[in-house]
Amino acid sequence: MKTILVADDEEDLRVIVQMTLEDPNRRIVEASDGKAALALIRKERPDLVILDWMMPGMSGIEVVKALRQDPETRHIPVIMLTAKGQAGDQEEGSGAGAFAYLVKPFSPLQLLKKVQEALAS
Repeated sequence: MKTILVADDEEDLRVIVQMTLEDPNRRIVEASDGKAALALIRKERPDLVILDWMMPGMSGIEVVKALRQDPETRHIPVIMLTAKGQAGDQEEGSGAGAFAYLVKPFSPLQLLKKVQEALAS
């Protein structure tokens, strides 16, 4: 079973992502801010992380950077799922080490495709 962490401060969005990814072979865990996400990642060691950029406490970009600096978590793929859609934002997300970058509002099918690619890599 694959574990996916979904970190977003908007509960409605976490519900939509969870419904999109619902599968008997996946376990979804959730965090509502960046610090909680990082703590949960270190505890659960998920197979994939889906992160919002703008969260209280610690931004998604800060979480990605922290993951990439830790040998125990640097291999975990991260999909940024954010409203920050400027080209510079996408470059910063990729430069920080994100596997994929999706802009809200997002296509559930596109998210599912990126999740499948990330879990297969």
